[in-house]
Amino acid sequence: MLSERRLEVLRAIVQDYVGTEEPVGSKALTERHKLGVSPATVRNDMAVLEDEGFIAQPHTSAGRIPTDKGYRLFVDKLAGVKPLSSPERRAIQNFLDGAVDLDDVVGRTVRLLAQLTRQVAVVQYPSLTRSTVRHVELLSLAPARLMLVLITDTGRVEQRLVDCPAPFGETSLADLRARLNSRVVGRRFADVPQLVQDLPESFESEDRGTVSTVLSILLECLVEETEERLMIGGTSNLTRFGHDFPVMIRPVLEALEEQVVLLKLLGEAKDSGMTVRIGHENAHEGLNSTSVVAVGYGSGDEAVAKLGVVGPTRMDYPGTMGAVRAVARYVGQILAES
Repeated sequence: MLSERRLEVLRAIVQDYVGTEEPVGSKALTERHKLGVSPATVRNDMAVLEDEGFIAQPHTSAGRIPTDKGYRLFVDKLAGVKPLSSPERRAIQNFLDGAVDLDDVVGRTVRLLAQLTRQVAVVQYPSLTRSTVRHVELLSLAPARLMLVLITDTGRVEQRLVDCPAPFGETSLADLRARLNSRVVGRRFADVPQLVQDLPESFESEDRGTVSTVLSILLECLVEETEERLMIGGTSNLTRFGHDFPVMIRPVLEALEEQVVLLKLLGEAKDSGMTVRIGHENAHEGLNSTSVVAVGYGSGDEAVAKLGVVGPTRMDYPGTMGAVRAVARYVGQILAES
């Protein structure tokens, strides 16, 4: 266990290195921070931190920089989440409030996160597997052709054409719409098949074929749309950190182009708490020099997807964690109100 003073020295090293981009020496630390001890004592503390693997000496520099292990201890023990200022919060709310649909919400969220953190922003679309049904609309296009519109609690809208085996009248259509919604509204997608399986039997024999066709299209729609979708933005921000990546920036960019890698990075949506993965904690080799800060968002208590940022390990963790958490909260509010 490190003493409180050595933890303070580590905190000061991380803060200075993130702020200045320069390796940190004992003299600079005692000048910039009220550590209450001499440079010689700080040098001794730094030697212990280096032996323990929390800081390292890059090439021939006299200063030290944090390692992945040092950043991890900083995040877990020393860094609070920095709250956003009132003007920042108002700006977020005003920007996101202008969104007209789910695609616009996700697009604005990506741009906002990239601007706030100056990192790469990744936003996962709400997953239909974790969504509930808000409404099912059925519209008559022709005597034997319908439009099925599925609206989810997260504002996602799916449309399908339905070719009926026989003409289907307005009265029957209104009846099916009412009965279908009474069973599925507010229910999770996974529960819908069981909830509607006996619905055709409650209709007259001449209408059962059409009711079964509508239900099969609805269930197909639920299955098809469980595929995960992502939006990414701000990759140009990485070019500002070229010297933070030990070899080249290309492996990072290549990794960010792979959707499977990004989904793994964000983690499971059901783990809605803040996750911070640093350097080699990221399984993908191309991302070993990056850190990922992610959190779940949703329209209620349960997260339906994740959002986060990817940047160099030399990251303002308190500020980034604060921005990611605040944006997730506002997106959740918009989904709840939409």
